[in-house]
Amino acid sequence: MRWIENKIDKFCIEHPHFGISNLMLYIAIGQAAVGFIDYFSSNSLSALLFFFQPSIFRGEIWRLITFVFVPITGDFGFLDFRIPGTSLFMVAVSAYFYYWIGSTLEREWGTARFNCFYLFGMLLNIIYGLIFGIASIHYVNLSMLFAFAVLFPDMQILFMMILPMKVKWLAWIDAALFIWNIIQNLRAGLWLWAFLPLVAILNFFIFFWIEFTDALSDRKQRYQHRHSAQTINFKKAAKSVYQEKGYLHKCAVCGKTDTDYPDMEFRYCSKCNGSYCYCEEHINNHAHIE
Repeated sequence: MRWIENKIDKFCIEHPHFGISNLMLYIAIGQAAVGFIDYFSSNSLSALLFFFQPSIFRGEIWRLITFVFVPITGDFGFLDFRIPGTSLFMVAVSAYFYYWIGSTLEREWGTARFNCFYLFGMLLNIIYGLIFGIASIHYVNLSMLFAFAVLFPDMQILFMMILPMKVKWLAWIDAALFIWNIIQNLRAGLWLWAFLPLVAILNFFIFFWIEFTDALSDRKQRYQHRHSAQTINFKKAAKSVYQEKGYLHKCAVCGKTDTDYPDMEFRYCSKCNGSYCYCEEHINNHAHIE
C-alpha cells in the first residue's frame, strides 16, 4: 500500500487544484436538506437517493452519487430502507460534526488530498455495492473520524455536547463499536454486511499506511533497544552504582547529584580528560580538566 500512497501524494503535488473546495460543506448541506424533507415526507426523498443496486441497474444511476446525501443517523436495515427515530436535531448535529472534521482535514491536507481521500472511499463503496448490492456513506465518514484522530489525537470535543472528550478516545469507542458490528453480522450470517465496513474504510489504511509502518518500525526499534544486551548491562551497572553511591550523576563543580535534584539535567564533558559530570549550570561554565 505504500506505493499507492506515494502515487496519491505525487498526484496531489502535481494537481494542487484538483477536487471541489469545501466539499464537506456541500455534503453537509445536502444531508441536512434531505433530512429536513424526509422529516415531513416519511423519508420519501431518501428512498429516491440511497444506494439500491436493483434500481441502479434499472437506470437510476444518480444513486451512485446521491447516496452520500442520505442522512446516516438512522438504521437502514438489511433489505428495507427505513430510518426509525431519526430527528432533525440529530441530522443537523451529524452533518455539522462531519463538516467540521472534513473541513479541518482539508485545511491540513489541502483540497486535492482530501478530495482524493473522500472520493476514493466513495469509489470503494460503489464498487462493493455494485457487486454485492449494499453500500453506505457511514463508513466513509467514519474513516474521516479515524484520520482526524490520527492527526489531532488530543483535541477535545464535547461528546453528546456535554462530556469533554479527546478525539482519540472517541475514535477508540467508534473502533470498538465498529468491530462489534462486524462480529454481530458474522454471527448472524450476514457476511456481506460484515465485510462492507472493512472495504469501506480501506481508504483510511491506504492514506495512513506509511504512518502505520513507520510507527511499527519505531516501536520495534524501541523494543530491541530496551532488550539489547548493551541496554541490559547498562541498567545493571547503573543500578549497582546507585546502590553503592546513592546517585548516578554528580556535578564535579558544585557536587549536586541527580538524587538531590531529580529534575536537573546532567551531562559529561567531552573536552575534559576523563569522565567528568556537570550539572546544567556548569556544563558550559567550568574549567576543562586536562
